[in-house]
Amino acid sequence: MSKRTQQQIEQLRSDLLRHNKLYYIDAQPEITDLEYDQLLKELHRLEQLYPEYDSPESPTKRVGEQPVDHLVTVDHRLPMLSIDNTYNLDELRKFGQRTKDAFDGRESEWAVELKIDGVAASVIYENGVLVRALTRGNGVQGDDITHNIRTIADVPLRLLSDNPPDVLEVRGEVYMTNHDLAQINERQISRGDASFKNTRNATAGSIRQLDPRICAERRLRMFCHGIGYCEGIHSETHMQFLDEIRSYGLPASPFVDSFDSFEAAIAHCEFLTQEVQDIDFEVDGIVLKLNQFNQRDALGNTAKSPRWIVAYKWERYEAITRLNNITVQVGKTGAITPVAELEPVELAGTTVSRSSLHNADEIERKDIRVGDVVVVEKAGKIIPRVVRVEKHERKSNLPKFPFPTHCPECDSALVKDEGGVYIRCPNYLCPAQLRERLRFYATRNAMDIEGLGDKLVEQLVEAELVSGYADLYRLSSDQVAELERMGDKSSKNVVINIQASKTRGLAKVLNALSIRHVGAQVAATIAKHFGSLDAIRKATLEELSEINEIGEVIAASLHRFVHHSPGSDILQELENAGVVMTEAMAEEEQISDVFAGKTFVVTGTLTDFTRDQIHELIVQHGGKTSSSVSGKTDYLVSGEKAGSKLAKAQDLGVEILSEADFQRLIAPDNLLF
Repeated sequence: MSKRTQQQIEQLRSDLLRHNKLYYIDAQPEITDLEYDQLLKELHRLEQLYPEYDSPESPTKRVGEQPVDHLVTVDHRLPMLSIDNTYNLDELRKFGQRTKDAFDGRESEWAVELKIDGVAASVIYENGVLVRALTRGNGVQGDDITHNIRTIADVPLRLLSDNPPDVLEVRGEVYMTNHDLAQINERQISRGDASFKNTRNATAGSIRQLDPRICAERRLRMFCHGIGYCEGIHSETHMQFLDEIRSYGLPASPFVDSFDSFEAAIAHCEFLTQEVQDIDFEVDGIVLKLNQFNQRDALGNTAKSPRWIVAYKWERYEAITRLNNITVQVGKTGAITPVAELEPVELAGTTVSRSSLHNADEIERKDIRVGDVVVVEKAGKIIPRVVRVEKHERKSNLPKFPFPTHCPECDSALVKDEGGVYIRCPNYLCPAQLRERLRFYATRNAMDIEGLGDKLVEQLVEAELVSGYADLYRLSSDQVAELERMGDKSSKNVVINIQASKTRGLAKVLNALSIRHVGAQVAATIAKHFGSLDAIRKATLEELSEINEIGEVIAASLHRFVHHSPGSDILQELENAGVVMTEAMAEEEQISDVFAGKTFVVTGTLTDFTRDQIHELIVQHGGKTSSSVSGKTDYLVSGEKAGSKLAKAQDLGVEILSEADFQRLIAPDNLLF
């Protein structure tokens, strides 16, 4: 009985750990919240009955243990420095130029990610077990907040790996969603306590609590974005590190991409600035950091901050005006976005009359009502938003805004998404969604169809000439000419430009289709890896996940779109319309086919190549690269200090190559270096 009980407890812990990863990391829950709670309750019952099998790593410990007497100050093994920041694009470019000069004018690869407005923390694992968590403190020493970090559900108590690093220190940002803040403030007010002003204040006040039960109530979360002291990791770049920690079950920062030049990284900042309008946590800037760890080491640090990273923060401008009305818009994914119709006001050199209110929870949290006097903020001279209501100016009992229950365009009953934050129209054929998808499809970063602007898209949908992407390619110039303000010449040009877009290639198509989690960079990576839509269709979920810098979440989203309606139908219709679904490799890039049909994994510290160089050579000779070893791996190129990937390759019987071995495969009679 005892052995069976122990096995049952261990199985429950393993199952709960797996479901935590599915929910928090992969966004693909397999069970309901109720089912999860039942498993957790059963585990707690067994642990109470059999305390000899209790463990500090158990998921039941998330609710918090006994309060600590005080916070203990602990030395950081590596200094936890702050980040230099700038509010000015010219200064940002000067930073990039200084970095370029330090490498003799050579371009470097840059990773770009959101700067989460939370509280910095360091989480340390030894042999896969969480042993300590610290605040930044003064950079040299921080406060021990392990008791509170253990209550954060998306931070694993044990890493999901049979061969974890000996020591893994991840650094990141503890934060709170706006949705959770609204619920917490409701509880605060019902108890007669003061409400929190914003999510950062709530997070800072929670993470330093002596009683972890209070912190557990606050539903804090964490994004990991940095590397501290480590022993036994295998990553050589930031993007690889994020993939590695995701594989361990850690929540890596979202919306991260890498670029081959600093200018390309800066250009991506504009895209990210728009993205933040649709997320449920606060962001106060964008971080640009060197992707290659060896380049970071070469630049080093000042006494205050690393030389290889910079934050582009948004200057904030405020103005006071009146909210005249609240309307709602339907986005390309069906999300219903409330919009504040404002009394026009001058702000940072422009006139602001409208502002996104993001979602229903945002309106409730800030208690925004039509007729209120509101404070409007513009961050980075780009994004206007309503910061707060001047409630002392509220002269009468204004009614709360009645959020619609049906789509304003197609009258479909609205539904809440999986996270319960965004309200969506579920009707994929909703005209409003169609218009937004078509608008994006025609943009420069997508299919680049000149002349197909917002007004023309609206007319085409309203006239029922277009009900999907493929309909664009069936349009005649005569049909377009019948629309308002469309002459013969402009109609012919639009149709010519639409037809020309057929040859943009697979990467552009994948980006244009608004597939969840698949942006321009990801689309380019996938297209380059597979070369054709047919190859993507044939790929398993595992094969998609193994692509460098893709990961399980993106892979699952793409796999779903390709194999299930409406995505599969859309792709077939576009193929039938003659849209090219291949990505041609330039002739000069294809040197040989010596690696045709072969898959490589590269690990360890290389001496003759950089990681990017060896990946490029593999592709140039017809091969494919992967970030993880599996039964489909043909070769492992192993440098010094190879770890778990080497061990796994040996177990699976994968052929191991040194750098010299690799060179001989390419040029048997003439080593490249």
